[in-house]
Amino acid sequence: MEFIEEISALKDLRILDFSHALAGPYCTLLLGDYGANIYKVESPYGGDIGRKWGPPFVGEQSSYFLGQNRGKYSISIDLKRPEGVELCLQLIEQTDVLVENFRFGTMERLGLGYETAHKRNSRLVYCSVSGYGQTGPKRDQSAMDLIIQCASGLLSVTGTEGGELVRCGYSVADVTAGLFAVIGILMALRAREHMGRGQFVDVSMFDGMISAMSVVFLNYLGGGAAARPMGTAYPNIVPYQVFKAKDASFGIAIGSEKLWSTFCQAIDRRDIETHPDFATNAKRSTNRVALQKILGDHFNGSAVEVWISKLRARGVPCSLVQTLPQVVEDEQASFREMFPVVDHPTAGTGRVVGCPIKFSETPGRAQDPAPLLGQHTRKVLHDLLGLDGEAADALIEDGIVFEPGSILRADPGHIPSDG
Repeated sequence: MEFIEEISALKDLRILDFSHALAGPYCTLLLGDYGANIYKVESPYGGDIGRKWGPPFVGEQSSYFLGQNRGKYSISIDLKRPEGVELCLQLIEQTDVLVENFRFGTMERLGLGYETAHKRNSRLVYCSVSGYGQTGPKRDQSAMDLIIQCASGLLSVTGTEGGELVRCGYSVADVTAGLFAVIGILMALRAREHMGRGQFVDVSMFDGMISAMSVVFLNYLGGGAAARPMGTAYPNIVPYQVFKAKDASFGIAIGSEKLWSTFCQAIDRRDIETHPDFATNAKRSTNRVALQKILGDHFNGSAVEVWISKLRARGVPCSLVQTLPQVVEDEQASFREMFPVVDHPTAGTGRVVGCPIKFSETPGRAQDPAPLLGQHTRKVLHDLLGLDGEAADALIEDGIVFEPGSILRADPGHIPSDG
């Protein structure tokens, strides 16, 4: 049988990853899953701050870090040393993309800003992810996910109606920025094919959330009132929310008049289908409180599986409000390989989150574990710079680069600012 080499969508793409925490690592996680080589540059004095974000921990490894950094190669370099900075510039000469998400100005202070990097490699795509971007009056302000949820207006529309505001249940501003960083990098790489040179990609968490919330802003800009917390309800479509059955909660989404008719038939409530207060989506929106009361009382009379069975039989979009354990064991998640198993050298075997995009010819994969701090220092030096073992030994002995055994001897006085 003829051997066919596995091809990935981003095969041979080299990415130098200075990012930490979530937004940047999520970006490079996705790129790595689809074949890019991710060379993660970490300080020897603790490395990525996400390594300590727990509990839960698996041994000494945080589950957070294990999941966000699988499949990456860790090289540990002292960026407070001029020799370490020069080594990074040499690595930049051999890579396609640089990703960083430090506070504005940090990379410039380290001697690794865009202008310096571009002079060493004109084809480099340099992506900076930050709270407010590289320009504007707020560019110097520090930010994390919660802060951007506040600044972008997201928190003002998230919560129970008449109740307290609620943070989104996951780090949506970080993850959205990571997604936009992926898009920006891929577009810049495409542009490089035509221009012959790379460019600077400026990704702002603030901008990203405004874009992701476009419908919310467009309702306001179109003359509507500013959005407010509505629990699980939606301002433009009714009914479109979660209801409680006798034993559990479930969501429904009625997006058309045809679906409204089907929905009423499925739940045996033909009396409200053509009622003048509910016959159209506009009427249902105006009279949402009354309709919510009618449906809430009706659904409370039977178990959730009764309603889901009836609705699914008619093709009405609905779902049980699943817990995380239920999602992990969901047959659809299993079939789509969304929780694959990886084997880590110290944390052992465990599940991670799988690849979200399926390709027919160039599939992604989530089979390699997250690295130990400095685990691949020698490999990166060899693969990118062609340095042999003796040269790597010299750099380790001089305290410029580190591997797991030498990190224990690192001087914490050299901790670089991570913005």
